[in-house]
Amino acid sequence: MKKYFAEFFGTFWLVFGGCGSAVLAAGIPELGIGYAGVSLAFGLTVLTMAYAVGHISGGHFNPAVSIGLLVGGRFNAKDLVPYIVAQVVGAIAAATVLYTVASGAVGFDATAGFASNGFAEHSPHGYSMVAAFVIEVVLTAFFLIIIMGATDKRAPAGFAPIAIGLALTLIHLISIPVTNTSVNPARSTGVALFQGSWAIEQLWLFWIAPILGAIIGALAYRFIAEEK
Repeated sequence: MKKYFAEFFGTFWLVFGGCGSAVLAAGIPELGIGYAGVSLAFGLTVLTMAYAVGHISGGHFNPAVSIGLLVGGRFNAKDLVPYIVAQVVGAIAAATVLYTVASGAVGFDATAGFASNGFAEHSPHGYSMVAAFVIEVVLTAFFLIIIMGATDKRAPAGFAPIAIGLALTLIHLISIPVTNTSVNPARSTGVALFQGSWAIEQLWLFWIAPILGAIIGALAYRFIAEEK
């Protein structure tokens, strides 16, 4: 059970830290951290928790990553469902705490967005469903390539969390304007439940695209890195 709790806490930290930075700290006039700050916050959550509990659970914190690592031969199928459950519950718990904090401000309205992922009229800059789908697939695929490469036994030991955290930062720098960046179905689910309308209706894309991307990335890494 310890590895499932590690996934719960790791995903909680990712959602609370990443989405919390977007909800609480990004929009303050002249002082807000903006897209770059939110991107860094997401990367730091993964970096810190990978060092904290990665040795216990592997540090997935993301259903798409768990599925990708299963396809990549790095994860046991018997743990897949418990990992995904722990990740989604952790994301919902983090969103609950974030909602409690954020609702303490006058005028707060979760239906305005609450760091949810979206496309078309709910994309931060109006990107289409096709654009959202493509960027989520491509970025999750590269995320899996980086994860599998950084954790390969041939890679320098001890540096994987840094590479993975910086990769997630870069992913957010690229795609916040398009979808508000998911690449993580649990992260999308937690906040969507509190937004309560369009985010739930569009949630399907932020499950299907990251999972598809993770599978593609895992297969690509196996192809280029397999030792003969």
